[in-house]
Amino acid sequence: QVQLVESGGGLVQAGGSLRLSCAASGSIFSINGMGWYRQAPGKQRELVATCTSGGSTDYVDSVKGRFTISRVNAKNTLYLQMNSLKPEDTGVYYCYAVRYGSTLWGQGTQVTVSS
Repeated sequence: QVQLVESGGGLVQAGGSLRLSCAASGSIFSINGMGWYRQAPGKQRELVATCTSGGSTDYVDSVKGRFTISRVNAKNTLYLQMNSLKPEDTGVYYCYAVRYGSTLWGQGTQVTVSS
């Protein structure tokens, strides 16, 4: 069993910053890819950023240059640094991890960006 717990969401004004954290616990060995999705009200869940076990990263075009995903294996934690936030970044952000071909999810953390 692997548990993922997100934290760091909140309310911020446009142009501000937030850092999301995703702490993994349990049987964390053999976790491969990790990343972040988000879901805005009334919209489908969107892949925001990914990080492989080797440290390769990728981002959806709308956040490139503003968001940075990082993974600290010693702390079993995944981060998403979000700068220059825009109202359209508002949504629930979910951490995920891929282990033995299965995708595990955190409970989500709300990010609200006011204009």
